[in-house]
Amino acid sequence: MPGTPSPSPSTASAHGHGPELSAPRLRRRRPNRVRPTAPPASAPAPPRRAGVALVASLLGFTVITIDVSAVNIALPAIRYSLNGGMAGQQWVVDAYTLMFAALMLSAGAIADRAGARRAYAWGVALFTLTSLGCALAPGIGVLVAARLAQGGAAAVVMPASLALIRHAYEDAQKRARAIALWTVGGSVAMAAGPVLGGLLTESAGWRAVFLLNLPVGAVILGLLVRVPRSPRRPAALDSGGQLTAVLALAGLTFAVIEGGRLGWTSLPVLIAAVLAVASGFAFRVVESRHLQPVVPLAMLRVRQVSVPLAVGFAVNAAFYGGIFLLGLYYQQLRGMSGIAAGLMFVPMSAVVTATNLLSPRLSERIGRRPVIVAGQLVFTAAMLAMLPLTARTPVWLVLLLLLPLSTGGALAVPALTALLIDAVPGERAGTASGLLNSLRQTGGALAVALFGSLLSGPGGGFSLPGMRLCLLAVATLLLATATLSRLLLPHD
Repeated sequence: MPGTPSPSPSTASAHGHGPELSAPRLRRRRPNRVRPTAPPASAPAPPRRAGVALVASLLGFTVITIDVSAVNIALPAIRYSLNGGMAGQQWVVDAYTLMFAALMLSAGAIADRAGARRAYAWGVALFTLTSLGCALAPGIGVLVAARLAQGGAAAVVMPASLALIRHAYEDAQKRARAIALWTVGGSVAMAAGPVLGGLLTESAGWRAVFLLNLPVGAVILGLLVRVPRSPRRPAALDSGGQLTAVLALAGLTFAVIEGGRLGWTSLPVLIAAVLAVASGFAFRVVESRHLQPVVPLAMLRVRQVSVPLAVGFAVNAAFYGGIFLLGLYYQQLRGMSGIAAGLMFVPMSAVVTATNLLSPRLSERIGRRPVIVAGQLVFTAAMLAMLPLTARTPVWLVLLLLLPLSTGGALAVPALTALLIDAVPGERAGTASGLLNSLRQTGGALAVALFGSLLSGPGGGFSLPGMRLCLLAVATLLLATATLSRLLLPHD
């Protein structure tokens, strides 16, 4: 689905960082002693423990996915409680997505070096603690800071959860079924998130959205005690590339969000813009000189890689930007309750899940390029179809107009992911998957940043002209990437 990270198909690990096998250490011979032999760390887990590993992985992926969509519904309540304004609402969403996107580049290497189980436990523990920090935040600044840390933890949880499944299931067929369940769990979580967010916000307040993560985190950590240790593999960490990527994304996001509030020529915005450009240039220099860069620049010169990355960016910008717009439209313009607004997303999420399952079959029948192009064109039509929305548009018509939004990205993403993975060597599959996920999250973060700046009306509230400008902007982007896909992608 558009909001669900794409799984990595790497056979060595779930990420593809580092060599496939680690070199054994040389040791002096010692006299043989009779000791019970323990199974090696990389031995396949017994069926019962493999099931425990799958449940633990599924719970973690579900909770970090729910957190995205549930918080969107809680934004008006957060604004009322903490007086954050439109910019504050943007930062609550983007602080999480920004760190998720940037640290995704190195998260696979972290899981390889620490071992999937240990990295997953660290990520879940940090995500749980930062969720508590979000729930107890006394002001918008503390909440945004906690969301930054929470996004960093989620970046570790996502790839480590896949690696945990990879190590638990040695049989390829069983592993494929387990990953399919993992993916469906993300789709269900995206559908349940808005409803759950609305229900918790209305009944117990917005802080309950974050407190829900505490018992889930405790259950996951309890399950991990029964999961065998995962092997560690040497994997280089490109700290320079990672740091410059974070600075570039942070500077760009700050400039776009605060530009609408402080003015595009204000000193803080100009400084942030210069930081983004300088860090982007430094990133390119660092990556060109690093032996094992987080983003191999040569990979980006391949059309079957660069075009799917651009499409993934555009599709997530439309999807996450659309969710952000609709959440505010339902509550601030139409006056819906949080529960009612959440329920409005259920039909859309159900269609996304069904279309995700249909996309691979269509790709086999008519080819990947037509499916990718058609998905973007449908998504473009969805943005244009929402232009006539007003506060008095019948609810049934709103739901009908959202059907193209449900279908477009869900058609394109599975096909472009498969095309991208087939275009790179097997040892680079994890790197390509991580890069795709990172750019998709970046597209969502920048869309929320830009939309919030364009959306603000008098007094910082929701405005229909601003909403229409957002829809036209993202429709233009989708039309551009659809044209690139049609011209540059090869025939199947």
